[in-house]
Amino acid sequence: MSSLTETSEYSRLLSASSSFKSDPSLHLRDLCGLSERCSGLVAKLEGSDGRSIVFDYSRQQVVGDTMDLLFDLAEKVGLDKKMNAMYVGDKINETEGRSVLHHCLRMPKGYDFGAEGGPGIVKEVHSVLDRISAFVSKVRSGEHVGATGKKLVNVVAIGIGGSQLGPEFVNEALRADAEAMGCAEGRTLRFLANVDPVDFTLSMSGLDPEETLIVVVSKTFTTAETMLNARTAREWLLKGMGGKGGGDDVVLSKQFIAVSSAVEKAKAFGIDPENVFGFWDWVGGRYSVCSAVGIVPLSLQYSFGVMEKFLAGAHNIDEHFFKAPARENIPVIMGLLGVWNSTFLKYETRCLLPYSQALKRFPAHIQQVDMESNGKRVAMDGSVLPFAAGEFNFGEPGTNGQHSFYQLLHQGRVAPADFIGFCKSQTPVEGEGEKVSNHDELMANFFAQPDALAYGKTLADCEAEGIAKELRPHKVFEGNRPSSSLLMTELDAFGAGQLLALYEHRTAVQGFVWGINSFDQWGVELGKALAGQVRKQLEGSRKEQSVVAGFNSSTTLLLETYLGKK
Repeated sequence: MSSLTETSEYSRLLSASSSFKSDPSLHLRDLCGLSERCSGLVAKLEGSDGRSIVFDYSRQQVVGDTMDLLFDLAEKVGLDKKMNAMYVGDKINETEGRSVLHHCLRMPKGYDFGAEGGPGIVKEVHSVLDRISAFVSKVRSGEHVGATGKKLVNVVAIGIGGSQLGPEFVNEALRADAEAMGCAEGRTLRFLANVDPVDFTLSMSGLDPEETLIVVVSKTFTTAETMLNARTAREWLLKGMGGKGGGDDVVLSKQFIAVSSAVEKAKAFGIDPENVFGFWDWVGGRYSVCSAVGIVPLSLQYSFGVMEKFLAGAHNIDEHFFKAPARENIPVIMGLLGVWNSTFLKYETRCLLPYSQALKRFPAHIQQVDMESNGKRVAMDGSVLPFAAGEFNFGEPGTNGQHSFYQLLHQGRVAPADFIGFCKSQTPVEGEGEKVSNHDELMANFFAQPDALAYGKTLADCEAEGIAKELRPHKVFEGNRPSSSLLMTELDAFGAGQLLALYEHRTAVQGFVWGINSFDQWGVELGKALAGQVRKQLEGSRKEQSVVAGFNSSTTLLLETYLGKK
């Protein structure tokens, strides 16, 4: 097993990337006209239920030889061995001494994945899922009610980062799905993440405390922002109850629950230990939506049955990822293309463009999954990387993005893009007298935009169209902008699970090829430590009028201005 830069494929890929930048015959305008090439750059996953996933990467700046080199590179760096080590629970998160087993969260009961202790892990997962199912059933049926006897129809999930972004993406994805929407009738789910009091005010606005269940999501029950919000929510709830419900202890035991490994801390907060749902140190925060972190609040909103389908969709992709050959493996191909675009073609950004309003929070979630995972400066052995790892991720649903930042994509900087579309709409509309349905109009753009990015428009095209000479330079599109198209059957709970797992595994593939640890996040810690120093200063200045000290001149000036001392 070699490191990336030690392989002969690395040098050959560097040479190939130079050709793609300098050889005009390798422009996507010409490459997309080669039918044999294009048909070879498509991966498909067919399901027995009539579902399918088609991943078309013919608009990427690759030819068959490029992909051969990338697959050979993957073999040289031991991608298959690293994937298997992840699968069976080896402690691949070496800096924290942990396994990476979020795929176990969606394994069906009795599933044997061939790992030592595997049956025990799956059994533990389902013991928690069974507890969630029982609790959710009691809340949704009205057997478990609030302290005053009212049915709990509002849920506020308090958490930040992976404790919020993943569950919120799934919540938005299912809001308009027919089955999920029917199960959510009369219920409200909100997510409170930001410590900004505005977020708290908006999250609680219009909710009746007597009908509200608070879910505190924090593995250690120490996350500063989450715990401050939790304490504020506790005060809001108790004050709103106005002494009703049999006392504070009763209110908290009935209307506060937790997703945490710190049972004693949750108990000290006032939460009944029976209402604490745990997860494991092998579940990273940004990979935790399939754990109690996501399943508790989402099941309360949409039912446990709907969320079982979500888990099944994710498991479907896990099976594909860990078992399909590399050349047919969609997450592997996605990850290798990410390495090609960033390491060799030097594109620093990546754009996620779901042509589905229901996926409006998906780019934000994958932004965290990818950037917190692969934003690293050193290899697993601690040596400084000789290349930049990770990309800046951004995105917006189509067609909204077309009227926002596509101008830059077409005529400014190059940002490789992923287009995501669905054959079926969650809410089909076909207006009388309209030429096409609303969904067809949406999808017309899904199909057109990748070609526009690839082909562009030449000066000769402008001349042929009779465009005024002085305007021609402004209407030239260079094209040659790489993209991939992911076309799925439909976005329901199962499809949302599939989509999540595809991008989780894509991120892992890139990290494995780069030789980094995609499962720690030490870069988050420094800011937290410095914030602690500032917090101490603010406390002293507010309560004791202590002088601002111990900071550089710039921070001192800003703090004094904030405190009204200047």
